[in-house]
Amino acid sequence: MGTPHIGTPVRDTASGRVGEVMGRHGPYLLLRPLGGGREWDADPARVEVLARDEALSARVAEANARSGRGSR
Repeated sequence: MGTPHIGTPVRDTASGRVGEVMGRHGPYLLLRPLGGGREWDADPARVEVLARDEALSARVAEANARSGRGSR
């Protein structure tokens, strides 16, 4: 498989974090958490594209986390 496209939800297997591809930074992919936040660099060889159901679950979990933070 080639490099994931911008906006593709992925898992950085080196850190276990989930994010979306924002672009490239040198030899690395630039990823951002699904709910926004600080971007990080990831080795393209250590990134896996999330299946549709995994991406949906990750987005729902992020939305629930944001909702919980805002209600307290």
